[in-house]
Amino acid sequence: MWGICSRMVKAGVAKPGGLVKPCHLVKPVSATRITGRYLTHQKGLPTLPVPPLHQTFERYITALEPIVEVDELMHTKELVNDFQKPGGVGEKLQRGLERRAQNAENWLSEWWVQVAYLDYRLPVVIHSSPGLVLPRMNFSDKQGQIRFAAKLIAGVLEFKTMIDNETIPVEYLGGKPLCMNQYYEVLSSCRIPGLKRDAVVNHAKSSRPPKHITVVHNFQFFMLDVYNRDGTPLTTEQLCVQLERICDASLTPSAEPVGILTTQHRDTWGKTYADLIKDRTNKESVLAIQRSIFTLCLDGPMPQVPEDAYRSCAAVQMLHGGGSLWNSGNRWFDKTLQFIVGEDGTCGANYEHAPAEGPPIVALIDHVVEYTRKPEMVHSPTVPLATPQKLHFNITPEIKKDIEEAKQKMNELANDLDMRVIVFSHFGKNIAKAHKMSPDAFIQVALQLAYYRMYQHCCATYESASLRMFRLGRTDTIRSASSASAAFVKSFDDPNKQNTEKVDLLEKAVVAHRSYTNLAISGQAIDRHLLGLKMQAAEEKISIPDVFKDPSYAKALHYRLSTSQVPSKTDCVMCFGPVVPNGYGVCYNPMNDHINFAVSSFNGCQETNAADLAQAMESALVDMRTLLEQTPRAKL
Repeated sequence: MWGICSRMVKAGVAKPGGLVKPCHLVKPVSATRITGRYLTHQKGLPTLPVPPLHQTFERYITALEPIVEVDELMHTKELVNDFQKPGGVGEKLQRGLERRAQNAENWLSEWWVQVAYLDYRLPVVIHSSPGLVLPRMNFSDKQGQIRFAAKLIAGVLEFKTMIDNETIPVEYLGGKPLCMNQYYEVLSSCRIPGLKRDAVVNHAKSSRPPKHITVVHNFQFFMLDVYNRDGTPLTTEQLCVQLERICDASLTPSAEPVGILTTQHRDTWGKTYADLIKDRTNKESVLAIQRSIFTLCLDGPMPQVPEDAYRSCAAVQMLHGGGSLWNSGNRWFDKTLQFIVGEDGTCGANYEHAPAEGPPIVALIDHVVEYTRKPEMVHSPTVPLATPQKLHFNITPEIKKDIEEAKQKMNELANDLDMRVIVFSHFGKNIAKAHKMSPDAFIQVALQLAYYRMYQHCCATYESASLRMFRLGRTDTIRSASSASAAFVKSFDDPNKQNTEKVDLLEKAVVAHRSYTNLAISGQAIDRHLLGLKMQAAEEKISIPDVFKDPSYAKALHYRLSTSQVPSKTDCVMCFGPVVPNGYGVCYNPMNDHINFAVSSFNGCQETNAADLAQAMESALVDMRTLLEQTPRAKL
């Protein structure tokens, strides 16, 4: 809820018991970077609490009940009791965490960016970076593409002015103000590949903040200044002129799509990157991309598909570009924000996840979409415009070989991903509200029912919860698989159960989800605390406690359902890949009278099928509404 699910599960499962050094390459930007009104706002926010040790482990055992076997749970309880013994390792680590919390703006944020993102070595494509699909735009040729892209740039620059002037309205959740720091991380930032760990740079607050964007067309990169000499942003008309120049200068695709290198495994890319920037021209070109405010990808048309498959195909373009024969080389996936505008009206974005969650991205995109719909009023000044600068790359035989390998790996990745975008048109969040239920909880319980009908068991389920109520807060986990949801899904298709009992169990499942959500957003969920205790052990050079080597802990972090609600004013949907090989990625945007869903799985896994889960979701939602409508509640 309220954010995109992160890929921390890989960090939790891939290296059980592994010691991780504290991150010195990147720190979440301190609130002291923000001046004036926002400095006051940020300092007024509470710091993230460290929950009581016994509370977390009591809730941990409860969270395991629907997903592990009885004998496994008994063993885990023994490990938990041992961990919590008076004067034992648990108390020692808890005290260490509490000291850390007293001396930091946020005890978690630095560790979180490190473990969830910068230490994560699988490609950012599919595995980490989400895509966002906008409704199809009303153009289908190069001129329409350029015109829309120019308006999009102007819309982003207007939003950037709000960031620079600190006039973005402070957001609230349940009447409480939220941390606005992530808005300052999205523009002019970029991920930098390393040999074992990546870094993030943010040029927005440098002494000479960037005044250009990067435009990619036909696999070629251009540096486009988007401000006049007097500091005013270029008008839509001026931007159209510049984008036409870029397209005219890159009429045929480059033989060497350098951008495809950013799709690689991070260790592989880190090594190639070090070789690439040994050349001075290459280094200057890469720095221009990294420093740019954002990247605009002008894509060729995507494959022709039937109308009912259009959204799914568009999602693929936003998530990974469709492979080397389509648009995967027309990207720089390390860039925090890439807007994608296809010649056929296909539009959206891709973002690198380390600096921010979904909501700031969606807020920016909502603003931009609204801006593109406005009539144009501004007449362009007649000043001459500098020609956009093409970024050149000198490709050695070694780099050429790396590009060919990257193409092959990207095509394998693209072929392995099954992505389905569906519009559930039977109803939207209106139905849940009519029955006085949380729409998010209603959808999550339906997802539990859909999964149970397919597999006859419950699984660890991740839904992201925002911690932005706290200074520099990112996310915690809402564990949607609960004992209450398990009781409901097991009863739903049981002919021996009365409808009144099923409705009662549904209501309890929805209340349980809502209750856990409230715990999570108030800093009282279990997952980040457990991670913190494990990281504290590494910090204090204590061997990883047995409770974190336990099969139950691995099972708790093996999220076969990785989910996120990303609400938006625009009729769009975010999408991302599964976080485990035999899992699903499920993202949804509930509108008033319909719900946009994106469901992903891997073709290489015989157990999973995105279309089947999407269909099961549709059936579960319809069946739950039918149950409610056919079971009148007794009036008190």
